[in-house]
Amino acid sequence: MTLPGFLVIGAPKAATTALHAALNAHPDLHLAAVKEPKFFLSDGPPPEKGGPGDAETYREHVWRRDRYEALFRPGYLNGESTPFYLYDREAHRRIKALIPEARLIVVVRDPVERAHSNWTHLWSAGLEPVGDVVEACAREPERIRAGWAPFWHYVGLGKYGEQLRDLYDLFTEEQVLVFRYRDLLDRPAETLDRICGHLGVRTGLISEVPRENVTVHPQETVLHQVLSQVVRVGDRLGGQVLTAPLARVLQRDGKARRPLTWEQRQELIPYFTEDIKLLEEVTGEDFSDWIRPRDRSGGQVGHRPDGQGQARNGRPR
Repeated sequence: MTLPGFLVIGAPKAATTALHAALNAHPDLHLAAVKEPKFFLSDGPPPEKGGPGDAETYREHVWRRDRYEALFRPGYLNGESTPFYLYDREAHRRIKALIPEARLIVVVRDPVERAHSNWTHLWSAGLEPVGDVVEACAREPERIRAGWAPFWHYVGLGKYGEQLRDLYDLFTEEQVLVFRYRDLLDRPAETLDRICGHLGVRTGLISEVPRENVTVHPQETVLHQVLSQVVRVGDRLGGQVLTAPLARVLQRDGKARRPLTWEQRQELIPYFTEDIKLLEEVTGEDFSDWIRPRDRSGGQVGHRPDGQGQARNGRPR
């Protein structure tokens, strides 16, 4: 029986794909070739229906035990990256039951920026029917009731305080490493060494994180509206062969992702304010920069560049 000894469990749109690739370059580690097997998200076959694009996502699940074990190699410290595990409380319990001593890695990103990146990802693929991130977030409760998959939960995925509080009910502080998205981008060598130390493998062997794929933002033209409708209809009919090329066409001439305006941030921050306070209680770290105004260059007003947390006993201080 070969199972992972560590998991990158969250959060989506927080450079987990780049982290997965970086860790896979370490000679003592083996990362699953399937970047998001999603094994712990269900006890059996995943649902067949959901929101736009969900059927294709569910078909990617590696839910059979033998197929999951086949992703790993004896003689290595094995790992996999499914950033929805942090959000899914049932996944917490399944992980605890099967691999109770596993080391867990959590990357947290400004929840407003994370939500915007998440929305842009689906909008650029023609799957998101709402052309405004604020309105899309407001529709989240009805989407959850309709059974849309977690990747549509723009707000819920960013409530790290609740997620970590529940995770610590099952796992010790020493098992969980939490750090910021900006740590990985701004100080990759230092952050990768922290991760390797947490995993108990040699440090100083990996120092680079592959560049992330930046999601473009297609213009909201009549053509975009028509092609997006075709993508969503084709998805409902199971026509991935058609919809995948159309999604690429949608993104072909897209501009760089539009930054959020301060007005948009003001509308979205209240979704997260209480949870950020909880996150500070759970981790012992200051995250108040996530709710401060931004200057014109995109930085936080009054933000200290050395204010990033360092891991201590599994939690940032």
